[in-house]
Amino acid sequence: MHYRRLGNSGLKVSALGLGTNSFGGRADETASARIIHQAIESGITFIDTANIYTNTESERIIGAALEGRRHEVVLATKAGLVRGEGPNRRGSSRYHLVSELEGSLRRLRTDYVDLYQIHTFDPETPLEETLRALDDMVRSGKVRYIGASNYAAWELAKALGISEREGLNRFVSTQVSYSLADRTPERELVPACLDMGVGIIPYFPLAGGILTGKYAAVDEVPKGSRADIEPRFTRFLKEDKVAFGQRVSEMAKGLGYSSSVLSLAWLMHQPVVSTVIVGATRVEQLLDNVQSASVRLDEETLAALDQLSDSYRYGEPFAEYRLP
Repeated sequence: MHYRRLGNSGLKVSALGLGTNSFGGRADETASARIIHQAIESGITFIDTANIYTNTESERIIGAALEGRRHEVVLATKAGLVRGEGPNRRGSSRYHLVSELEGSLRRLRTDYVDLYQIHTFDPETPLEETLRALDDMVRSGKVRYIGASNYAAWELAKALGISEREGLNRFVSTQVSYSLADRTPERELVPACLDMGVGIIPYFPLAGGILTGKYAAVDEVPKGSRADIEPRFTRFLKEDKVAFGQRVSEMAKGLGYSSSVLSLAWLMHQPVVSTVIVGATRVEQLLDNVQSASVRLDEETLAALDQLSDSYRYGEPFAEYRLP
């Protein structure tokens, strides 16, 4: 495993991070704990969760699994998406964020989080309010670094400008759907982040499993796959994406890699990427993904992958999450 700075901060994170939105759902508590422990043993230090994952079960399971090992990881969580009924149970107001941070700390069994992220842009709350609340959290010691998620390039740039003007802690990272099957961030967000020193943390780096090569056709859903267990996920299974996943899989076989490893390694070769978060429901999946951190792709392979996926720099993002 190798480690990178998170944006232009001094914090270093593992090139491969662990995504945990399946914990307490597709992966039960026992399996989730095994995955966490194996991740740490494999050199993964970055663990990402959110207050809404599996109705808060993800945070609770992580807190229990990290008992006595909290100091070994960089722990990240998020708030801002809908948590329940009521006008103040969503968004990035001071009211909502303070309440949600306290809940996350209790579930995670810790007195601080290393990276606290705003899950999506809130058009109804002034950015000054959000950023001052986050700055207070950092100054209190309950949060060490702050990040964004699902922000458009202009939203991120505006937030950074306010932080600079007001002397507040600034976002060091942002999460976005980014993969060979979704290169839309390269149009505006990637150049903005490179210019402003913000690290990108891709989510859906395997396009929800499409880049594993497991989906042979839109109407052929493998048993136990995400689309099988979560039928609503089938909305992501488009014919062009599934066919593209098969082409990446064929290329990976020719190079001696799994499709997942090749896809993750491509992301790790992007200068703007700080860490790539990928989920797992089995230890075996995790161990396969870990191999990506040691892969070095030559210029010819990178150029071939860029050409193969070029059309996915345009059109709509594979996924994005915004407040309704």
